[in-house]
Amino acid sequence: MSKQIVVQKAAQVEEIKKMLNEHKALGIANLQKVRAAQLQEMKKKLKDVANIRVIKNTLMRRAVAECKEKPGLDKLESLLSGSNIFLFTDLNPFRLSLLLEKGRVKTTAKAGDTAAMDVIVPAGNTGQPPGPIISQLNSVGLPTRIEAGSVWINKDTMVAKKGDVINPRLAGVLSKLGIKPVEVGLTLKSVYENGLLIMDDQLHIDLDGFRRNLIEASSDALNLSLNASYATPDNASLLLQTAHREAFNLALNAGIPTSETIGDLLRKAYAEASSLNAKLPKIEEKQTESSTQKG
Repeated sequence: MSKQIVVQKAAQVEEIKKMLNEHKALGIANLQKVRAAQLQEMKKKLKDVANIRVIKNTLMRRAVAECKEKPGLDKLESLLSGSNIFLFTDLNPFRLSLLLEKGRVKTTAKAGDTAAMDVIVPAGNTGQPPGPIISQLNSVGLPTRIEAGSVWINKDTMVAKKGDVINPRLAGVLSKLGIKPVEVGLTLKSVYENGLLIMDDQLHIDLDGFRRNLIEASSDALNLSLNASYATPDNASLLLQTAHREAFNLALNAGIPTSETIGDLLRKAYAEASSLNAKLPKIEEKQTESSTQKG
């Protein structure tokens, strides 16, 4: 190895150490199957929040070994293999993970790619003239017909499930139909922050599920405080409404006249009087019949 190359590598290691010390966190993402154009687009989108660099694992190992200012950097050793891309950032690791997740884009499939979702080919006109396309479509399970000089797909058909590996034949058909069943983007392997190494399965956050859990917990807490009559700023108005309603019902059932119950008490008395008045003719009739029978 020439002296010039040695000097260049040493300078690169120093630059990596500088970036490690300047940023709070280091994300390691899988670069496999990320195409150059997509990587450039991601760099543009994240330029204000992360310094994205493709660095050889050997250089990163040297920088990690020499960077004594950061505790626990040696934990990265086991991850420095394969195709990696490094993200130097001050973002919270979970925020970084969410940004990368949102930055994933759909693209056409190549043989060996994995379907990111259930792949359903919709019924309709393919825009393709009759020919070899018919046998190609049929070979992946798509029912066809010829109509108005074009090949049509008869019904919506699922050709791959989420997680299925797409074979060359299906990849070619989906490409011709303009269907993009693959998502590409940076997938975090881990994030180092302040001596902690957070792995990919710990970085994933189900925001919808978390939001539902918060709503459910808030509702349960409110119900508990109401049932326990424990006053808080959030439930005070509800407790007062409940107390007012119960006091009103108690006064009404006990026949206690107040400015609020007097109307209901009078209506109740009138209804009871009307009901009694309606029964009087029948009572008098029975009394008359009884007197006649005795006489």
